[in-house]
Amino acid sequence: MAVIKTNSNDIDTLARLMRAEAEGDGEMGMLTAGNVMVNRVRTRCLDFGDINSVQAMTFQSPGGFEAVQKSYFYQSARERDRRLAQRVVNGERFRPAENSLWFFRPDGACPEQWWGQWNSGRYKAHCFYSPLASECPDVYRTY
Repeated sequence: MAVIKTNSNDIDTLARLMRAEAEGDGEMGMLTAGNVMVNRVRTRCLDFGDINSVQAMTFQSPGGFEAVQKSYFYQSARERDRRLAQRVVNGERFRPAENSLWFFRPDGACPEQWWGQWNSGRYKAHCFYSPLASECPDVYRTY
């Protein structure tokens, strides 16, 4: 059962974004990045109060994803990438990103905080950041 509303175009867009942002971290890296992306669509808090679709999340500005500025994002989605995107849309969650709304790839260690949000862990090259439950209860809601 999907936790956000999508169509086939949304799945392709999400698949391309997951690949462009985190392919270097393998399938699990793409899934954790995908958790952040889905969380941004399903919550109504902080920087994401007006984000209610995959398209709005993908092209949010400011605060969106760097990958949309690079040609790799605009290549066709592969079947494997679409399968991974469907998994996160269906509600699969992966540590450390299950409640995260942000991630980035630092040159070194993960900072304890990033833009005022607490580090929830690292998966390979990416650090993940989750809001406090008091700031964004939606992201901690189970489906």
